[in-house]
Amino acid sequence: MASSYKNFSTSDTTTTKTLLHEVIPLTGTIASGTYGDNNIKNYSHAMFQSVYDYPYLSSSANHIFDLTVGFSSDSALFGASNTQVSKKINIYNQMAQVLVGYDSTGNILKFDRDGDLTTSTDKMKECIFVNFSRLLTKDEIKKGSFELKVLTGSANRTPANILTISDYGASTEYRTNSPSGEYGILYTSSAAVEGTGVGLLYYQAGIAVLTASIFNGNFGPRADTSTYTSSVSAYLITGSITGSCDGFRNRLYNIQFNNTTELNSTIYFCRVNHNEFNYSTNPTYLSSSKIVVKNESTDSPVSYLTTVGLYSSDNELMAVAKLSEPLKKDPSNELTIRVRLDY
Repeated sequence: MASSYKNFSTSDTTTTKTLLHEVIPLTGTIASGTYGDNNIKNYSHAMFQSVYDYPYLSSSANHIFDLTVGFSSDSALFGASNTQVSKKINIYNQMAQVLVGYDSTGNILKFDRDGDLTTSTDKMKECIFVNFSRLLTKDEIKKGSFELKVLTGSANRTPANILTISDYGASTEYRTNSPSGEYGILYTSSAAVEGTGVGLLYYQAGIAVLTASIFNGNFGPRADTSTYTSSVSAYLITGSITGSCDGFRNRLYNIQFNNTTELNSTIYFCRVNHNEFNYSTNPTYLSSSKIVVKNESTDSPVSYLTTVGLYSSDNELMAVAKLSEPLKKDPSNELTIRVRLDY
């Protein structure tokens, strides 16, 4: 423990924020193909499906995203013959109330193609939800980095039918009117054209919301290796939630984005003036009451700094910083040691 302390002044500390990014590539073969369905976990409640990067019974498997589908109660797909109708409506409402919120009368708002919640003609009422794990997104998805490729034709994995969906221009053009934070519009072209959005990407929540209308061909589970069994509208009506998730997984070609880790730092400038810390409290510093690093009594005292300790106001040690090499200190020099505390 130190026997002498020095207080920081207001000019001795500052704070900084650094954003670290990591590229996350997810190929479609992870979701369907590489491990069969051994990395796909379905639940007894049948309300969503989890995808892992390895067979999920293995201890080394990592959860990468969840899939589910839903539609609003006023959707054109709503009908008496619908399978799991209440669950599909509940999923849509649950996602909407978390990501979109409520209007002034307490009604749940619907997902909007361009983020303008005051309009009523461009709502996404039938949606596919991709909820990425926090392991991948970290603090948030980097704006403008998201790209999702899906197969939209009736043939399985036909390159000519690859549809690219991205948050074009979101680094400077994004929305903030969500209770879950910032979100961008997903487009199918290289330009962000008003009214052409096909989905929404919620950056802090790590959730992509896609309108089911992006699929212009067949959608349901594969009957063989080349085709799908039914149209998207028919399958969302008569098919189960997990069956619709299977259809979407088998159409995934690639997902890629950059995650963001926000690193906050406090920087302390530890200033050692010429007349400070020239002596050591180490017992070996003295021998028979003489300073061992002095050859003559007239020599200046000298010490070597090896460690910086940060203490609380009541002198409790809170953090320790080690120098890469000892720094010589005597009355003829001054030092400023920069200590960065990350959290």
